[in-house]
Amino acid sequence: MSSLINKYKSPSEAVLTSRKDIFFSLCKSIIGQQISVAAANSVFLKFKKKCKNKINAKTVSKLSSVQLKSCGLSGQKVRGIKSLAKQILDKSFNPRLIPKMSDEEAIIYLSQLRQIGRWSAEMILLFTYNRSNIWPIQDIGLLRGISKNYKKKYLPPESYVKLLNKRFSPYCSVATWYLWRSIDPEPIQY
Repeated sequence: MSSLINKYKSPSEAVLTSRKDIFFSLCKSIIGQQISVAAANSVFLKFKKKCKNKINAKTVSKLSSVQLKSCGLSGQKVRGIKSLAKQILDKSFNPRLIPKMSDEEAIIYLSQLRQIGRWSAEMILLFTYNRSNIWPIQDIGLLRGISKNYKKKYLPPESYVKLLNKRFSPYCSVATWYLWRSIDPEPIQY
């Protein structure tokens, strides 16, 4: 890990940045599911334009499913984003509760949202809430980074991934970020 920290220690890049906008981040998460980064960026730009650069629950709730589909969103993703907007507006989902929760409680809470699973919840905790000890073991990038930097075959043994989790705790988020950087020189943002 120390070699990665030395390699990517430029002060302007050596930080996890936070958007601090849960609705924006959840929409971006839903849009990017199971498509390439390039496709996700293209769809997200169309979505952002459709929202007139105001990505919030009120704006999205006013858009029809047809308008959202015209951005390149599948019906399932449209339903997920519309459901999220509704839950924010009717306060059945309250993001202000998340900072008071443990990581696992927050993952369970976020995973109750349509289209949000454990991996997406972990990304939200890491990038939106800057939680320090997120170790997303379902993340392909993390597993590739472990394989590359610790000379393990891909997929690295689960026992080894758990060993690293213990070694890096309570700073697993930082270790994750550096392992991602080792396979993609562009800083990860969510």
